[in-house]
Amino acid sequence: MLQIYKSLESGPLQELTLKTLEKGAWINIVDPTPYELKVVSNLTEVDPDFLRSALDDEERSHTDVEENSVMVLTNVPVFRGEDSYDALPLAIIVTDEFIITVCLEETPVITEFNERTSRLFRTYKKTRFLFQILYKSATYFLRYLRQISKLSEEIEDQLRHDMKNSEILRLLELQKGLTYFNAAIRSNGAVLDKLLRMRNNTSLTPILKAYEEDEDLLEDVIIENKQAKEMVEMYSKILARLADTFSSIISNNQNLVMKFLAAMTIILAIPTVVSSFFGMNVPVPFADNAHGFLYVMCIAFSISIVSAYVLWHRDMF
Repeated sequence: MLQIYKSLESGPLQELTLKTLEKGAWINIVDPTPYELKVVSNLTEVDPDFLRSALDDEERSHTDVEENSVMVLTNVPVFRGEDSYDALPLAIIVTDEFIITVCLEETPVITEFNERTSRLFRTYKKTRFLFQILYKSATYFLRYLRQISKLSEEIEDQLRHDMKNSEILRLLELQKGLTYFNAAIRSNGAVLDKLLRMRNNTSLTPILKAYEEDEDLLEDVIIENKQAKEMVEMYSKILARLADTFSSIISNNQNLVMKFLAAMTIILAIPTVVSSFFGMNVPVPFADNAHGFLYVMCIAFSISIVSAYVLWHRDMF
């Protein structure tokens, strides 16, 4: 999918096509075809490798600089549903005339920039728009981390009452999401630090024109990313300890069940031993007694009761 927009001076977005492409436009590419990549590369004179960099879902955040373009590859958060979270690479390419975004999927970070919010950004202010996208990504990391925190509390409450496998699997899914977020936020932090150093690079001034308010926005992005980094580390430790705690509880419950079954086995084995003793094909007590069976049963149950009391006293039940 390929969409082209350009902000008008009055605020609204104007939708363009490849034939009506103008300077200052924003080209948004989602899961592109080879033809779309080739056309955009020819029209914007951007290195095709820049456009393809975000199509590898394992690509780490980094920046690349060419003579006429700067590519910032960042990882953005994605909510998959059913307690599943992930991070996807998003390439933001800034040239003298255009800003291009490339991603494998449509993400809320990009969809936030639409006709409804068009007065909050300008596509022709490319550097500021770049920082706004990075800021939006950081805010979504924070939003999803708060969701994970609430979900983990919900799972903890349910596990306190009933330890179901489904709840433990949900906990595992959240841990996977935090692992992806942790890797993405760390690599994004390295990119932001590099952008902070690049802002004073005079060779990139024609491409990344940073004004004072833009620099303030970049600093806000760095602060938000650091906060997300601290939160993901804290929540990762909490979930890890939560999983260890419930693992210990499950193991302890299993030991209690095994101890109970062992005690019951001992108690049930006593009548079997007694009846086997009196069932031998040799002269035994009470063999000629009319109430012999009753006596044997009383002996067996008496020994079983005494054994049960001893086991209960030793906390086997």
